[in-house]
Amino acid sequence: MKLETIFENEALIAFNKPSGLLTIPDRFNPEIPCLQKTAEQKLGKLYTVHRLDRDTSGLILFAKNENSHRYLSGLFQSRNIQKYYQALIHGTPHPEQGDIRQPMSEHPLKKGKMIVNKNGKPAHTAYKLLKTWSSFSLAELQLFTGRTHQIRVHLQFLGHPILCDPLYGNESQLMLSSIKKHYKLSKNMLEERPILSRLALHAARLVFEDETGKAIAINAALPKDMAATINQLDKQLG
Repeated sequence: MKLETIFENEALIAFNKPSGLLTIPDRFNPEIPCLQKTAEQKLGKLYTVHRLDRDTSGLILFAKNENSHRYLSGLFQSRNIQKYYQALIHGTPHPEQGDIRQPMSEHPLKKGKMIVNKNGKPAHTAYKLLKTWSSFSLAELQLFTGRTHQIRVHLQFLGHPILCDPLYGNESQLMLSSIKKHYKLSKNMLEERPILSRLALHAARLVFEDETGKAIAINAALPKDMAATINQLDKQLG
């Protein structure tokens, strides 16, 4: 597996994680491939600072030593790090930027699913639209808290779930036929292939100060599948 390193210094290393890859070993099946184990095989011991959901792509940090691990973990715990994501979503929220402050808790009946619940833990997400089409939008999300599935739940609450989110939305794939008028299969195709078949959520940017007080901003480019989907939306709906 090829790793995409996007930032590295003596204290930390940052990767652009592909969708579908675990961040750390699975508790029940450690043989499932994960980013940490793959990276450690090439780089030696790394320390987990934060995680991304398996289906979310993008920027993730690992500390290289215990002191860095302690410092970076403290930044996340004290919320002294700015976390930005990008997502392709259904529809166009109004207003085009705002804050979602809705407490969350686990679903009482469905394990692994979260819900908005007035008695849950506080959760705060800010959103801003970067681009809109007739029935879709590209949004930037800033996380101020780190609840499980927070962005997905908050966008569902707004009525604008993330594309290809079967847990909080309505589909697991996006087909070209759903956005292109008069779509026809080519002669050599037996069935249509999806243009996107994974959660359209990407961890795009982290901004923080290192232990010396130096400002660090790390950016993870959109993966090819999301970029290609945006190109198709521009072409068909722009």
